[in-house]
Amino acid sequence: MYGFENGVMGMGGGWFGMILMWIIPLLLIFVIVRFFIGRADGVAPRSPREILDARYAAGEIEREEYLMRLADLKA
Repeated sequence: MYGFENGVMGMGGGWFGMILMWIIPLLLIFVIVRFFIGRADGVAPRSPREILDARYAAGEIEREEYLMRLADLKA
């Protein structure tokens, strides 16, 4: 009377199995593309000291704040 196709977790899991069949490969593709694009730009991660120097050079922070943060980084 009730075959596998009528159950929620029957052959393939019904609608739940169909959703997983689409979501898992799409997420996998997204993760792989994100991983390779993140490395393809060629920009190495900057150190905290380089970021601090760049902010000071751009005038975003004053000398006192620069020296205070520099001392924090060395500690």
